Amino acid sequence: MLVVEAKLKNGTPEQYHRLDEAIRTSQFVRNSCVRYWMDNKGTTRNDLQKLCAVLANNKETPWVNKLNSQARQSAADRAWQSINRFYQNCHAKIPGKKGFPRFKKHSRSVEYKLTGYKLSDDRRKIKFTDGFKAGEFDLWCNQKTLVYYSEQQIKRVRVVRRADGYYCQFLIDVERQEYHKPTGQITGIDLGLKEFYTDAQGNTVENPRYLSKSEKRLKKAQRRLSKRFRKGKKQSNNYHKQRIKVARLHLKVSRQRKDKAIKDALALVQSNDLVVYEALKVRNLVKNRKLAKSISDASWYQFTEWLNYFAKIYRIVCVAVPPHFTTQDCSVCGTKVQKTLSTRTHQCPNCKTVLDRDHNAAINILKKGLQYLGNHLNGTVGQTETPPQPPRRRGGKGGGESDLWVFSGDIENLSCLVEQGISNSDVERIPRHSVA
Repeated sequence: MLVVEAKLKNGTPEQYHRLDEAIRTSQFVRNSCVRYWMDNKGTTRNDLQKLCAVLANNKETPWVNKLNSQARQSAADRAWQSINRFYQNCHAKIPGKKGFPRFKKHSRSVEYKLTGYKLSDDRRKIKFTDGFKAGEFDLWCNQKTLVYYSEQQIKRVRVVRRADGYYCQFLIDVERQEYHKPTGQITGIDLGLKEFYTDAQGNTVENPRYLSKSEKRLKKAQRRLSKRFRKGKKQSNNYHKQRIKVARLHLKVSRQRKDKAIKDALALVQSNDLVVYEALKVRNLVKNRKLAKSISDASWYQFTEWLNYFAKIYRIVCVAVPPHFTTQDCSVCGTKVQKTLSTRTHQCPNCKTVLDRDHNAAINILKKGLQYLGNHLNGTVGQTETPPQPPRRRGGKGGGESDLWVFSGDIENLSCLVEQGISNSDVERIPRHSVA
């Protein structure tokens, strides 16, 4: 599946207002489904789908009938996704909160399936044809235009409201696959705050700290917003204008982080045949109130998600290993050297090794990944292809275990990758298997 996003332009204020009504109606259907599930034990997904027709025919809620029938079903599907996720978390007995479904207060999207809209022949305009009659909008897209795909390939259309306008996301049924030229390079990366990441070769990528750079402007804009707020009264137009300015500043920071994560992950995948990273539990790390803002600003989780995505479409090996003791252990002799966060240099008293702490951790991460990959190869004797397994979510069932993408069917080549990064004394433990 591929998502192509385009901005909805050249619409009148009335048209955008009708899109807002469709979004609010979708939110109402979703919340009604959650309430129905709370009040009726044993509710199934099919029951929620039937409820959509009941709400549309109810005289007390006539506006629901204006929304396209498949858009109502999509809202019910969203409700069921949150309910099903709650059931899965309870069944897995994960620690902490299980994600009990909540009512949405500020929804920003409505999703259509195959009806409720019509694309122009040149794919440059879209017209919404449901009961709200939002009308026709121009599609402005800086990615691949929709002309490359047939109308049958478009499975979903989602309208999203953001601080700088309205966007239309098209879910296209096409399998993306890129060619990766083998480089013979392998690496492990250690994510950090001083440097965004350090690889096993000692190369570093700087941490841009986008939020810190924009913090001065954000504080000034938020002070103005706070001064214009009137408690218990209807807010003025100046308040709403300033609110949008603050939202746009936050949106810019979010987009900068996403762009940085995509570019770094893509460069890492294209230049290596094997990438090993540490599976950090960011949800737990941000509980540290002194480092929470810096950790969130680094966006480690978003980077690792894009790293897994590009590893899948470029068909390279990507391994996630537990981060335990990767900083404390010496990468040469294995001696445990205790360090505080302020200690930036690794000095081993046993073998006299002196390295940057992040470089030392990156080497340990690579060794862990090679060991895990070696164990995987030892368990795939006689197989010519290992099907890709979906990455497990951090903190879910089996948390702390390693995630592994293996796409190459050539076991011989994978064994060469392992042997390249392991010392001579360890090569004998990972035999090379011939493909039958």
